[in-house]
Amino acid sequence: MAGIFKAYDIRGTYPEQVNEDIAFQVGYWYRDLLDAEDLGRGPVIVVSRDMRSHSEALAGALKAGLRARGVAVIDIGMADTPMNYFAIGYLGASGGIQVTASHNPAKYNGFKLSRRDAIPVSWDTGIARLEELVNASTVGTDLPPQAGEERREVFDAYADHVMGHVESLEPRLKVAADAANGMGSTYRPILDRLNIELVPLFFELDGTFPNHEANPLKQENLVDIKAAVTREGCQLGVAFDGDGDRAMFIDERGRAIPADKITGLLAPRFLRREPGAAIVYDLRSSWSTKEAIEEAGGKAVRERVGHSFMKATMRKLNSPFGGELAGHFYYRSNYTADSSLITVVHLLNALRETGGSLSELVAPLFRYSATGEINFKVDDKEGMIRRLAQIFSDGEIDYLDGITVQYEDWWFNVRPSNTEPLLRLVLEARTEQLMQEKKARLLEILGTPV
Repeated sequence: MAGIFKAYDIRGTYPEQVNEDIAFQVGYWYRDLLDAEDLGRGPVIVVSRDMRSHSEALAGALKAGLRARGVAVIDIGMADTPMNYFAIGYLGASGGIQVTASHNPAKYNGFKLSRRDAIPVSWDTGIARLEELVNASTVGTDLPPQAGEERREVFDAYADHVMGHVESLEPRLKVAADAANGMGSTYRPILDRLNIELVPLFFELDGTFPNHEANPLKQENLVDIKAAVTREGCQLGVAFDGDGDRAMFIDERGRAIPADKITGLLAPRFLRREPGAAIVYDLRSSWSTKEAIEEAGGKAVRERVGHSFMKATMRKLNSPFGGELAGHFYYRSNYTADSSLITVVHLLNALRETGGSLSELVAPLFRYSATGEINFKVDDKEGMIRRLAQIFSDGEIDYLDGITVQYEDWWFNVRPSNTEPLLRLVLEARTEQLMQEKKARLLEILGTPV
């Protein structure tokens, strides 16, 4: 899986790794990943792009490759990744490709791939095959088109779709939003419909990311939004990532709320409408997330990390909602795809209905002490996981994703990154003191964090 072909997308530096030739080849061979039901919808692929300076040229080459293979193109222009997902379902397309490098720095670009109904294409379901086809290709990039292209505007329909999740527009709330100069900047017209007093940060589209990296998982990228929330007296803060599919949320005190707590907060709202429904959460999430789901009468379903796994399990179980620690939140009503903006809407619904603050609403979920995700560079990742299994053999062990070891009063997960040469640790305990003790023990084994 080395190189630009990753677990969930295609991504690398431009133009050394990802360029117009690669884009053409990805488009040309994409048809081979589509099944009969996909192809029966055209075949036609939705293509969109983010605001990076090279995205338009890559999208042009991608479209040329698709059309040379007889796949028609619906170009929806510059869009966030969730709008690409929406357009696939809304337009009944065979699939979609978003030109983006998500939260990566400006020198990166790539492609996020979907089939019909926004079903993701992952390494296991097509990216590995696509790598083989592209690497073996002798196809030139000057082939004439065998299918057409049309331009469609879907933003208004997308905005109405997001607004369809609104339960109330009263009372008016004050919200700070940090778009990080990424595709979250395009949300302004929808945010203006939510009856909020918006404090906007960095809403100018700029693929060089002049203010800070568009990755809200890094605490240093939340400094501005935290300050804005407390300075302006906001009830909520939200920081979007580069392509708009993830978000991190800030309470009225200027505190970043871990995404697993947001999952635990929102899950009961879906279970009120669907008692007993399955809610899917990733295995890095707090015990309190599982407990909140079960206390609300739901079936808590633990899944491995990654949007392709989360979405597949949600579809299988007809789950209305799921969430990941990385800030992805998934909705059956949204073609089982992630949407940062729909999550903003649901948090506003919760705040308006209860009249409480975000810190009050999530307080019951802070039952345990957690480390957050800690990264380690380990040369022999499989060997380290075997070593952990031996050292902690008295615990309850499973290998759903890396290794998870659970005890009565603490647990940890160590898993190999799907996108980087790292092992990632998450640890949680019933008390802060116990968490610190067990964290120190794991650091002795895993080494110095990076």
